[in-house]
Amino acid sequence: MSNIFVTGTDTEIGKTRTSAALLHWCAQQGWRSAGFKPVAAGLEADGSNEDVEALRAAGSLELDGAEVGPLQFQAACAPHIAAALEGRAIDLPTLVQQARALAQRADVLVVEGVGGFCVPLTPDADTADLALALGYPVVLVVGLRLGCISHALLTAEAIRARGLRLAGWVANTLDPQMPHLQANLDTLRHEFTRRHQAPCLGVVPRLVAPTPAAVAAHLDGAALRRLFAA
Repeated sequence: MSNIFVTGTDTEIGKTRTSAALLHWCAQQGWRSAGFKPVAAGLEADGSNEDVEALRAAGSLELDGAEVGPLQFQAACAPHIAAALEGRAIDLPTLVQQARALAQRADVLVVEGVGGFCVPLTPDADTADLALALGYPVVLVVGLRLGCISHALLTAEAIRARGLRLAGWVANTLDPQMPHLQANLDTLRHEFTRRHQAPCLGVVPRLVAPTPAAVAAHLDGAALRRLFAA
């Protein structure tokens, strides 16, 4: 089965909820699923990171927070800035090693990036470089709001420019009152198919309680089976 790298058109657009839903869906298929958040910025009062804990809870393997999120920084800001504030380094080869070690224990590994696709991690590398080093198919989460078409297609171009395969995309509704929402979705479907042959893996409405199970209910099971069997 394929491991995947989940990225998004921006920060706060539903990457973690989508990643957790994918982990939940995989677990429902009877697969050993594990989430991996290589770099996370922003800690709660108890020292945990919300995204890391969401992935840990959604996977079917028993993992601790350090296994799911090996680099967690205090400040909720760009990771290279958060790392500098703490005098710590982000080492891409180490993160790739940790991801591959975890993948050995799982049937499916869902790696969630940080922020958008090209967020700096070091002076010389960004999350796109991390995705390329892993080499996994990419799933793009598109936050449905004004401007999403350009953001989505530019991100898809960046993914292709790195030589990675855009395996599919998930539409996540940020603004349920977005004008012409369906027309935007239709355009995204057309353009992703025409330019990248990338299927829509689900359209997630605005949910009162966006649990992994609730989000997974809006994913396309047949499309996911094709993705993970690739």
